[in-house]
Amino acid sequence: LFLGNGPSGICLSYLLSGYIPYFKRDTLHPHPILQRKLEEAPDVSILDQDLEYLSEGLEGRSHSPVALLFDTLQRPDTDFGGTAESVLTWWHETDRAIPHLVLGRNAPGGAWHSIEGSMITLSRGEWMGLPDLPFKDWLKQKRRGLRNNRATAEDIAQYYQHYVMKKGLQKNFRCGTVVTSVRKVSAESISSHARQDLQENSDSLWNFNEKIMEVFQVDGFFKTVKGDKEPFSIYAENVVLATGTYDSPTWLGVKGENLSYVHHQLSALEEAVKNNSIGIMSDPVLIVGAGLTAADAILFAHHSNIPVIHVFRRRVSDPGLIFNQLPKMMYPEYHKVHQMMKEQSAACAGPYECYVSLPEHHVLSFGKDKKCIFQDKNGCQKVYKISMALVLTGSNPNLSFLPNNGIDLAMDSDQPVNPKRNPIDVDPFTYECTQEKGLYALGPLAGDNFVRFVQGGALAVASSLLKK
Repeated sequence: LFLGNGPSGICLSYLLSGYIPYFKRDTLHPHPILQRKLEEAPDVSILDQDLEYLSEGLEGRSHSPVALLFDTLQRPDTDFGGTAESVLTWWHETDRAIPHLVLGRNAPGGAWHSIEGSMITLSRGEWMGLPDLPFKDWLKQKRRGLRNNRATAEDIAQYYQHYVMKKGLQKNFRCGTVVTSVRKVSAESISSHARQDLQENSDSLWNFNEKIMEVFQVDGFFKTVKGDKEPFSIYAENVVLATGTYDSPTWLGVKGENLSYVHHQLSALEEAVKNNSIGIMSDPVLIVGAGLTAADAILFAHHSNIPVIHVFRRRVSDPGLIFNQLPKMMYPEYHKVHQMMKEQSAACAGPYECYVSLPEHHVLSFGKDKKCIFQDKNGCQKVYKISMALVLTGSNPNLSFLPNNGIDLAMDSDQPVNPKRNPIDVDPFTYECTQEKGLYALGPLAGDNFVRFVQGGALAVASSLLKK
């Protein structure tokens, strides 16, 4: 049973539906040591090989060895600008399929359906693709090309839905579901009625095994077309957490943050512009944060001629700032935001109208009169009248359905789960939680924050489940 139907869940569903990757004979991988290893057992599927042995010595932009392995098998020289084809061939071996269900709130694609459709992805378009259906081939069918090698969020969301249909995975997906609880129960405690149902129903998730002492009980509800909530309880031997990190925006924790003009999602700004509730003559919009979502908000406001005050804690030259890590050529629009942040501080007027940058400042409070108080690093305070505020300082996963919000599963079990600072502690070659056998974590929850790298986690989970 998977919780979450984003790219991680879709990729794992593909693997567990009996689609098995093999090394394609007569292909040459640019990494000579990996090539030699792949030639040692060409008739054994990648899922049945030793993933630790295959991934040893690989380097790249992920800390996960299996993520690097699966990525380099699918896109052998992509980090060097190459376009070498995948060295994998896929065989559909239906006898190896494992019955599973994928539960998600939205249509397949997860949080990609919640992102403004015209937003351009940070990653290159081909890195957003899933196994055995290249993203650029799908775009070509739509008679579209990639702008600067990158795609829009709407394209990505449509591609993921198309992928599920094209690969015949839809029977495994249940959309419009909300999970409220996941807990371990003893196999004996399940009613004999439920047990009988599970054994008789060959399509069930349950491969009943007398030796199993404990199972997971997953409770929640389906949202019907009429808007009713239909409760469900499902029992499963293995549960995969793939719910991502888009659920709960981070709050600053300052006075007045719950006032109606303070928002924590970019969509609030888009809505306000659409409704004409803010415009060129309005008081400025306050944008708090120095990540890519904040940059997207600044670009959106800039294109709509909305005045902006931009507040962030770091120095503009801080190497930890994402803008200082992005190549200028590939990300011209983010480079422009960074330039504005540098050149347009409140201290000195710069060339950009309708934008003021306040580096090394933080918000002290939001007033009912829409006056906002900031403080700089020297303790000096400033007051600005604003029309609305957007606090875009990141988001956290919502794991309220797990005992103790999943904190016991994290690397540091005293702190909440956080994809960047405190992911769930998993075995790097199976992605099984070290603290709870039978429970797996994928994607951002396990520290893999890019679509191209979440797929290696799915490979690890599938490999582990097929061996059980």
